[in-house]
Amino acid sequence: MPTLFDPVQAGDLRLANRIVMAPLTRNRAPDAIPTPLMTEYYTQRATAGLIITEATAISHQAQGYADVPGLYGTEQLDGWKPITEAVHDAGGKIVVQLWHVGRVSHTDLQPNGGKPVAPSAITAKTKTVLIRDGVPTFVATSEPRALDAAELPDIVHTYQAAARNAVETAGFDGVEIHAANGYLLDQFLKSGSNQRTDDYGGSLKNRARLLLEVVRAVAGAIGGGRTGIRLSPVTLSNDAYDADPQPLFDYVVKQLAKLNLAYIHIIEGATGGARDLPDRPFDYAELKAAYRAAGGKGAWMVNNGYNQELAEQAVKDGSADLIAFGKPFIANPDLVARLRGNAPLNTPDQATFYGGGAKGYTDYPSLYK
Repeated sequence: MPTLFDPVQAGDLRLANRIVMAPLTRNRAPDAIPTPLMTEYYTQRATAGLIITEATAISHQAQGYADVPGLYGTEQLDGWKPITEAVHDAGGKIVVQLWHVGRVSHTDLQPNGGKPVAPSAITAKTKTVLIRDGVPTFVATSEPRALDAAELPDIVHTYQAAARNAVETAGFDGVEIHAANGYLLDQFLKSGSNQRTDDYGGSLKNRARLLLEVVRAVAGAIGGGRTGIRLSPVTLSNDAYDADPQPLFDYVVKQLAKLNLAYIHIIEGATGGARDLPDRPFDYAELKAAYRAAGGKGAWMVNNGYNQELAEQAVKDGSADLIAFGKPFIANPDLVARLRGNAPLNTPDQATFYGGGAKGYTDYPSLYK
């Protein structure tokens, strides 16, 4: 019977254990360029079976928060190289999360101060982060403009180019396509943010079209076995909402099953919040069954509020192959060893989550050296 600490195959990736470091935005990359401090941060956590980096912008237009890293410039790619090399030298595996925020942005962050882009010109009822007078500050998102259908092939190409650069230039083991939490691909999926009347709106198949085009393009560039995807069927994040998510996401995973992906990463419930939402019921077991019935062989990764007990049970009963931990990895660089030894966990300092330097980032103590 498998345990959290057993090795597992996820597509082309052979992972030392089933514990995954979830993507965690930390806003410590000025000018979107990864820093040496980030090298230390990720290397400290290289005992995870897999590290998924913080969400990383695929273009300037894709950026929605201050001081998040990118993949679209030479300096950015050069900044990632020592990070991937150090993680590999420490025996770890690392993939980068490809990010286009869509409407969850601000004109201050967009090329030439333009409007953020979205499936429809509907402002997200949420906030983003700007750096003002050196201080991370939450501000309301700006009104977006609706993307013209003629712009969408370029967005698909940008995802594909970012994936190729990530693997071939920056040295990542693969990529995770961020299609969750109310960002661009999720905005196209969900009826609350997509009110288009063309081939990318209306029916669930049309709303899933852009996501599937992106995944096919990325998998075509680097191989399905190095490609993962993150989905959040019912999260409340960033004003995300769909009127009927079960058939929508059942359809999506059935299509993804054909692409031989490394893994499917599912956020259960509200991202960083409640796992069960009475007003948004969703059957995650049905979702996984739909994926497997359609021939999907990728590892099934679950996320949101998992403690050691829940994680061990999910692996033991086969409901998940991989468990992603977020906040516990912020405060516990040696999380794998602590879980293995049933040791107490450090408590994360929420005041240092976004922006800053080493404090609350690389200075958490390890029990095991």
